[in-house]
Amino acid sequence: MPHPIGVMFTASDDLAHTLRDLTGMGIAHGQMAVPGGLSLDGADWRRALDNAGFTLHTLFGVYNGESYADIPAVQQTVGFIPPATRQEREARSIAIVDLAAEMGVPGFATHIGFVPEDAGSADYQAVLAMVRRIADHAAKHGITFALETGQETAESLLAFLVAVERDNVGVNFDPANMILYGTGDPIEALEVVGPHLITVHAKDGIWPDSDAPGSLGREVALGEGKVDFPAFLAILHKFGYEGPLFIEREAEDPGTRLRDIARGKAYLAALSAEV
Repeated sequence: MPHPIGVMFTASDDLAHTLRDLTGMGIAHGQMAVPGGLSLDGADWRRALDNAGFTLHTLFGVYNGESYADIPAVQQTVGFIPPATRQEREARSIAIVDLAAEMGVPGFATHIGFVPEDAGSADYQAVLAMVRRIADHAAKHGITFALETGQETAESLLAFLVAVERDNVGVNFDPANMILYGTGDPIEALEVVGPHLITVHAKDGIWPDSDAPGSLGREVALGEGKVDFPAFLAILHKFGYEGPLFIEREAEDPGTRLRDIARGKAYLAALSAEV
């Protein structure tokens, strides 16, 4: 059966408007990013979701002070790696997990940041302990914790997952992120972490400019980048993944974003039907 098509979108004070745009395209599944400064208003969001007949699969933690300007900025500001913000971000993550439980959403996900290569380093051990604490809290509610891919190699991520030793921790696989960060071929990466899939992004991208060290690649509409989506879907099938494909389109112009989501939905539905 073809995969359901969903969308990754950002929470707002007018969630009903966002959901109207998506359901108008025949999309009824999603992951919702929760910005750091936004009040966690589960009652209003739940009402909007119920009214729209929309199923939310994941609340995605986004934190104050994060920057995706380039790779050095990501290394210094994103996720659980910066020591100065760990306590605040752990508390925010726990609050989002609690909100997921309140709303009946089965998953929490986030970028934990660039995992250090040295498993014996203080930063590695601190982040490992932090992920375990959040995962244990999530497990009390029956909630999964998915780590977004891309900021480290698949092999490094797999080693971290093994070290975490928590059954409810896995991967939110984003094939384009492997390209945007230059961390490896997404098809080969999926083969490595495929047994740990929880959710999947459908996003496309172009490799970073080799003449601009530290730069990120460029995200583009589905089918216009370097992700081999037929091979991607075939490997998802091989690993038995039957969940939604969550389109993530980061175009700044709202009209462009909605147009590309609609086109991406048709593109993925056609490919998925062939697998």
